[in-house]
Parts: sequence; C-alpha cells; structure tokens
Amino acid sequence: MLQLADNLKRLGTETAFEVLARAGALEAEGRSIINLGIGQPDFKTPDHIVEAAIKALRDGHHGYTPANGILPLREAVAADLHKRHGVEVNPDDVVVVPGGKVTMFFAIMMFGQPGAEIMYPDPGFPIYKSVIDYCGAKAVPIVLREENEFAFSADEVLSQITPKTRLIILNSPANPTGGTVPKAEWDKLVDGLAAHPDVAILADEIYSQMLYEGREHVSLLQYESIRDRVIMLDGWSKTYAMTGWRLGFAVWPSALAATATRLAVNCHSCVNAPTQFAGMTALTGPQDAVHEMVQAFDERRRVIVSELNQIAGFRCVDPGGAFYAFPNIEGTGLSARDLQNRLLEEAGVATVAGTSFGDYGEGYIRFSYANSVENIREAIKRIKACL
Repeated sequence: MLQLADNLKRLGTETAFEVLARAGALEAEGRSIINLGIGQPDFKTPDHIVEAAIKALRDGHHGYTPANGILPLREAVAADLHKRHGVEVNPDDVVVVPGGKVTMFFAIMMFGQPGAEIMYPDPGFPIYKSVIDYCGAKAVPIVLREENEFAFSADEVLSQITPKTRLIILNSPANPTGGTVPKAEWDKLVDGLAAHPDVAILADEIYSQMLYEGREHVSLLQYESIRDRVIMLDGWSKTYAMTGWRLGFAVWPSALAATATRLAVNCHSCVNAPTQFAGMTALTGPQDAVHEMVQAFDERRRVIVSELNQIAGFRCVDPGGAFYAFPNIEGTGLSARDLQNRLLEEAGVATVAGTSFGDYGEGYIRFSYANSVENIREAIKRIKACL
C-alpha cells in the first residue's frame, strides 16, 4: 500500500464546496435549488477587465513572469493602497499569487511548526485552522461572539498570547459572520502588541471594500509601529467578481518578501500573465462596477437580515461587511449541520453550517446573500414552510 505522510491526515477542507457539489447534483436531478451557500459574487467580471486579459494574450504575453508578479501590477497595487488607506507601500514588498489562500498557506508555513502556536478566528475561514493543523503548530481559537457583533476583543486576544505564539490571524470584514472590528479595538490591540515584538500578524482584508452603514475599513498597514511584522492579504476575487481568475496579493514585511517569493518559485512559479494584466486594469480603470455591486449587496443585506429575523427560532445581527449573514438558529432545536442538510434536501436552499467554520460556529448557519433579492425572498419563504 502507498504510504502517505501523516500530516495529510490533519488537513481539513472547505465545506462550502461540498455543499455546492451536492446542490449541483440535486439540480441535475431536476430539483429547484437556491444557492445561498457559496461565497462568491453573482456578478460577472466587468467587461473592461476581461478585455484587458484578451488584449494581453493577443499582444503575446504568453510566457513566465517574475515570481512575485509583473512590476506594473505591483506598482498599481501600491498606488491603490495609497489611495484607499493612505499608506506608502514598496512594490518590492508586494507578492502577487493565485488567490488569497496562497498567502495564508505561505504565512502559516513560515511560522508554523510543532511547538509553535498560531491564533485564528473561530468562527472563521476554515482554511486557517486546516493549514495550522497541517504544519503541526497548535491552533489557538480567537472566539468571535454574537454579543460583540462577531468582532474580536483586543483584551482577549492579548491575554491568549504566550511565549510560543508566532502568528495571529485576523479577518475584518469577516467570513463567515460579516463582522467588522471597530477602530478603537484595533488601536487597543496594536498598543498591546508592543509587548510582543516577536509575534507576526496576518491581516486578511479580502473584503475591505465591502462595508455598510457608514463603517470604514481599518488596515493594519496604517499602524507604523507594527508594519515590520504585518502580512496584509487582499486581492481581486471579491471586489471585482474575479473568483475564478485566481488572483490575489499580499504586502509582506520587507524582511519576509524574498522568502515569500522563494515559496512562490517552489510552489507555482508565477501567476499567469494575462490575468495579471487584467488585475492591473481592474485597479487603474473605472470603479463604477465595484460601487454598483456593493450597493446591490447592501440592498440584499437589509432584505435578508429582516427576513431571517422573521423566521421562528432564528435571530440575526446586522453584518457590517462582506456578503454573509450568520444567524443564530438555536431556537430551532436543530444542530447547524442538521439544519444545513434539511434546508438543502427538503427546502432546496443551500447554506453552510456554522460548524464548517469552527467549533464556535455551532448554533449558527451561514447565508451568502450573493444572490438576487427575488431569490432571497423565495429562499426565506421555503425555509419558513420547511420549518
């Protein structure tokens, strides 16, 4: 028998894709399925971005690129971050990768090993814990609570740091909760991190342009006191409806950029050239489509939160960002996984159980409102009838 490495047994998965596959199978059987499970915009990539990739192909950009990305794209990233966050970024510290997960993997593998501790949000994006377990480090959950609107408590985070802590992963706006962290909490956290100069921070800011109710994004790049240990993750997937293009980037501390680039050389060589030209056009071209998409998400957010709060056994806090609602479903008497399966099989509504995002997700279920208002209303109607 083939002998696989033991660490593969610790590698998790992303349940949203399993739900998507089951929903697809039911649709193939002729069932009507409303998908509120998968976390991707239901909009097409804007035409001018698509055309930029086509032009790059026609212009002959068919070969390898630098492992960290073409310089014009890294310069465009730096200019965009200056415009949005008022920060100065050296393009040499930007590493372009095929999607946000690559940065997660690189950062966790850099700091994770047996004997080390890495802190991560729970409920949170499942790949964080999956890769922490895979590398052999101890995964330490940062519990996100409904009463705090799923924002972390800086005091709690700081109290969990030990001499073994190597990396803290933070995500705002957050998946799966839609929670956002107030600036005062960020300020308190950064002040406290002064006592822990050997702890790195991975700031997952992939939803940074999807905010509602006047909330403003706080980037950890804006705190000069910790810039030398912040890894900021962002990308094009959510903001520009480019999930399938597989394009993301990170701003690394100058001391780590070369190491991240070396990992890229060993992992994927480089991101395909035409996609990089598309990404550059996305950043430098008109942003109308982005604003229109966020406005549509905002409308859907208001609808789904109101509708969810009318379902017996549900209660839902108002998400401040991203495109997820994360209602408490304890009043139904069902576990998160049982409710997920029942809604899909009986009501034809795809959702994702809160436990897919960590142990502290029990009692919750994630709805992606990257779907039309009409479909959202129909989904709620089906859920009420099912329950």
